[in-house]
Amino acid sequence: MKFTDGFWVTKPGVTMHSAAQVRDCTIITDAATLYCPTRRITHRGMTLDGPMLTLTFTSPAPDILALSIVHFKGVARKEPLFELNRGATTLTVIDGGDSITITSGKLSAVVVKDRFKLDYYYDGERLTGLGDRHLSYAETNDGSFVRVKLDVDVGEKLYGLGERFTPFVKNGQSVDIWNEDGGTASELAYKSIPFYVTNKGYGVFVNSSGRVSYELCSEAVASAQFSLQGESMEFMVVGGPRIKDAVSRFVSLTGRPALPPAWSFGLWLTTSFTTDYTEETINSFVDGMLERGIPLRVFHFDCFWMKEWEWCNFLWDERMFPDPAGMIKRLHERGLKVCVWINPYIGQKSPLFDEGTRGGFLLKRPNGDVWQWDRWQPGLAIVDFTNPSAVEWYQSKLKTLTDMGVDSFKTDFGERIPVDCRYYDGSDPVLMHNYYTSLYNKAVFELLERERGVGEACVFARSATVGGQQYPVHWGGDSTSNYPSMAESLRAGLSLSMSGFAFWSHDISGFEDMASPDVYKRWTAFGLLSTHSRLHGSGSYRVPWLFGDEAVDVARFFTKLKYTLMPYLFAKSVEAHETGVPVMRAMAMEFPDDPACGELDRQYMLGGALLVAPVFRADGAVTYYLPAGTWTHLLTGEMKSGGSWRTEVYDFMSLPVFVREGSLLAIGHVDDRPDYDYRCASTIHAYNLTDGESAAVDLFDSRGENRVRVQVSVNNGVPEAMVSGGDMGFDIVIHRAGSEDVRVKAK
Repeated sequence: MKFTDGFWVTKPGVTMHSAAQVRDCTIITDAATLYCPTRRITHRGMTLDGPMLTLTFTSPAPDILALSIVHFKGVARKEPLFELNRGATTLTVIDGGDSITITSGKLSAVVVKDRFKLDYYYDGERLTGLGDRHLSYAETNDGSFVRVKLDVDVGEKLYGLGERFTPFVKNGQSVDIWNEDGGTASELAYKSIPFYVTNKGYGVFVNSSGRVSYELCSEAVASAQFSLQGESMEFMVVGGPRIKDAVSRFVSLTGRPALPPAWSFGLWLTTSFTTDYTEETINSFVDGMLERGIPLRVFHFDCFWMKEWEWCNFLWDERMFPDPAGMIKRLHERGLKVCVWINPYIGQKSPLFDEGTRGGFLLKRPNGDVWQWDRWQPGLAIVDFTNPSAVEWYQSKLKTLTDMGVDSFKTDFGERIPVDCRYYDGSDPVLMHNYYTSLYNKAVFELLERERGVGEACVFARSATVGGQQYPVHWGGDSTSNYPSMAESLRAGLSLSMSGFAFWSHDISGFEDMASPDVYKRWTAFGLLSTHSRLHGSGSYRVPWLFGDEAVDVARFFTKLKYTLMPYLFAKSVEAHETGVPVMRAMAMEFPDDPACGELDRQYMLGGALLVAPVFRADGAVTYYLPAGTWTHLLTGEMKSGGSWRTEVYDFMSLPVFVREGSLLAIGHVDDRPDYDYRCASTIHAYNLTDGESAAVDLFDSRGENRVRVQVSVNNGVPEAMVSGGDMGFDIVIHRAGSEDVRVKAK
C-alpha cells in the first residue's frame, strides 16, 4: 500500500504519526521496551494530546530480533498465530545514554534516542535500518495501519515472499501477502509468505497472517516498505551472515520440513483433470509406461474419481470404478503408490453437506447461515478447521480412503477463503484468509502420519502460508503449456525456496492447453531434475507416447537418471529436513559472492553440487552461466572452466547439468525405482578435488536413517577414501581435469 505522493507529500486522507524520540525504556532479561512519542518533546506540556508508539524488542532465537510496534494495545481481535519455535533468549541491552543497543547472538539493534533512528548490525556490519518518518502509525480513509520502511543498500537485491511468478528479484515490485487462485501468469500467488531475504545475507519476517502490503523499492526507491492494517505489528530481522543461514534460521523458527518418503521422489502420472477415465484407462497408462520401460512410481486420480457436482464426497464414482479397493490393491501389486485429489470444499449435492451442516462443521455467515456460493461446485460450502470436531470429521472421511489403500492426497485449493464469514473459534475472518491453508494441510498431513506412519506422509499441496513447509510437497499450480509458463514456474519455485520451502514440483508440460512435443520434452527434463516430478494436465492426457516416440525416450532417460541420482538427492533432502536449507537453490543462495548470480532465474542448483539450466527454446539453444571453477557435465564428462557465460545448443536427450568442482556425487546402481538402500547401491564420484582438499558425502537407507559418511581426499596427488558408519564397500571414482579417471576403494 502506498501512503505518499513523492518524497514530501502524503496522499489525501493520510495522516502519519512517526516515532520521533525515545523518552523512556524498560529493560528486563528477555525484552526491552521503548516508549516513542510521535513528536519531539521539548517541554512537559507536549506530552499531552498525541499518540505514542510502544516498541518492544525480544529474541525468539539467537541472531533473530523481533520488534513489536503497538499504538493501541486494547484491540479485541482474535488473530490466528503462526506456531513459532520461540525460545527464551536472553538479550544483552546496553543503555549508552544517547542510544540503546539490543543484541541477540551476533545481531544487534542500535536505537538513537533523541531523533529516532534504528540500525541493525550483524557481527559489526550494518545490514539495514530506518530513520526519520520510517516507523509510523498511519490514519487513512481505509483505517489505521502500521508502516515500516527499511533501508535498501546500493546493489542490494530482495528475494522471496512466497511462490511468486513475477520477476525473481523483487526490487521495484508491489506485493500483497494474500493467497489467491490466480494461475501462474499473474502477480497473484497461491503461497504467500511475509518473509524476504536479501543478498546482504539477512531476512525480514512480518509475523502476521494478515494482508501484509510490500512496496519494495517502489514507493520509495531506496526502501523496503511493509505495512499492516490495525494497531500493531511485529516484524523480525533474521541474521545470516549469508542467505542460506538466514533461510535456515527462518525455517528453524517456523518449522522444519518433514522428510518426504523416498517413493514420493519417483515419477507421478495422473489421469489429468477433465479427461474421461476408468480402471481400464488407468491400466492402459500403467501398461504403456511399463511396456516402454518408463519406471512409474505413483498414480494420481484427479477430481473426477468422485461424481460431478459432489466434490467433495470422498466416495468413488461407482459408474467408473465399481471396485475401488480392488483397483488400488492391483495398483499396489504393480509397485505403485496411489494418490487422490481432495479439497476443503463440500458441494451442496454431496451427501456430506447435510452431515456437515448438522454437525456445525462448515463456515457460517455472520447471521448463522452456512456460507455458500456457486463457484467451483454448486452451493459450495467450506470446512471450518478451527472446529476440532470438524477436523476429526474430515479426517474420518480420509481414513476411509487410507483404509482402502490410498497412500497420499493432493490437497488442492485452500486459497478461495471468504472474509464475510464466521469461524467456530471466533477468529477474525480477514486474518484467517491466509492462515486457513495451514489448518487444512496440517489436518491432512497429520492424518497420513497416523495412518501411514511418520516418514510415510506426503501431500501434494497448492496453497501455503508461514510454516507450510512442514507438510511437503508443494506444487506450482495451474501453468500453461508453453515456454514462458515453464520459465515463470521456475521463477516461482526459486522464490518459494528463498522463503524456506525445501521441496517443490510443477505440472510437467503445463496444465492448461496441450504442449507441443518440444515443450513436453524440454519440460520433462526440467521436471525430472526437480525434487518431485508429476505428469499432469487439464483437458488431455499427459502420457509421453501422445507426444511422439522421442518423448518416450526422453521420459525414460530422465526418469532413470533421476533414480540413479537418488542417493544424492535423498541426502540433500535429509539435510533440508535437518537444517531447512532447500534442495533446489537459487544461484544467489549458493554463490552469494558472485555478482553475476544475483539475478539468475533460468538456472538453479539442485543441492550444492549440481547446476541445472533448463532449455526454454524450440531450437535447443540455451544461455547459462558457470561460476568460477571447473565444472563437469554430468552426462558427457566434458569439463568446462567457469566464470563465464555460454550459449550452446542441446538435443532433447541432454541439457546443461554440471557438477561443481570439489563435489562428491553418489550415483546409484538402481534405475527402475527411486526408493532403495542408497548405502549399498552407490558409487561415489569425486570431481576435481585439489591437492590437499577433502570432501565428504552422507548416504542413507530409504528412510533417512543409518547414515554412512564417505570422505575423499587427495594428498600429494594420491586419492584416499575413508568410510564411517558401516563397511559398505564403496567404489570411488576420481575425476580430475587433464588425467584419466581413477578408481579406489574406501577403507
